[in-house]
Amino acid sequence: MEPTEGNLRAWEEAHKRIRRSSARGSRTLPKPVRERLPDIGGRHVLHLACGAGRETAALMSLGALVTGVDVSEETILAARKRLPDAALVTADPQALPVELRRGRFDVVYSSWGALAEVSDLPGWAAGIAAALKRGGILFVYDEHPVAACLDQMLHWHESYFDTWPIGVLVHVLGGAGLGLERLEELPDPNRWGRREVRVPGDLIVVARKP
Repeated sequence: MEPTEGNLRAWEEAHKRIRRSSARGSRTLPKPVRERLPDIGGRHVLHLACGAGRETAALMSLGALVTGVDVSEETILAARKRLPDAALVTADPQALPVELRRGRFDVVYSSWGALAEVSDLPGWAAGIAAALKRGGILFVYDEHPVAACLDQMLHWHESYFDTWPIGVLVHVLGGAGLGLERLEELPDPNRWGRREVRVPGDLIVVARKP
């Protein structure tokens, strides 16, 4: 679970080992994240939808004290094999357990594909707001909802309004008390097997808890 005062030194030693053995580990973070993520050295980071821990390891290599959360117990078990020193929790990111909702995290990082699994956006946002300390940020890097609605030929296969429109996401974050600081819609030139910069592929959202 989340590091306590009693084991903080052990955590710091674990992260030093990871930094020494994975000096280039941060390269496993997507380039848009590497370019925009603030300094997280020594910071408490909650990683939502951590999967098997690849990006969790990258966050740790930057010096962060990371707690990874994923809804799949099998995936968390795989992550524990990769990162035996990490704090990894099986939980639903849209219904975080009370021990993660105590306002102790500097950053909540939501990985690619996480939003597609969220059916309760207000619950998801409320949990994030409760997890963050004052001044902490939510950093979302995910597939743009428009891109999710297009096939390889850029034909619509479903309605944008049946997904999670960006306006709804921003409204939900505001309703949870988080102030929007950044919203970027980025092209993903190679997403459709050819260079295509007319369509947004990636989305970055940064919101802060006052």
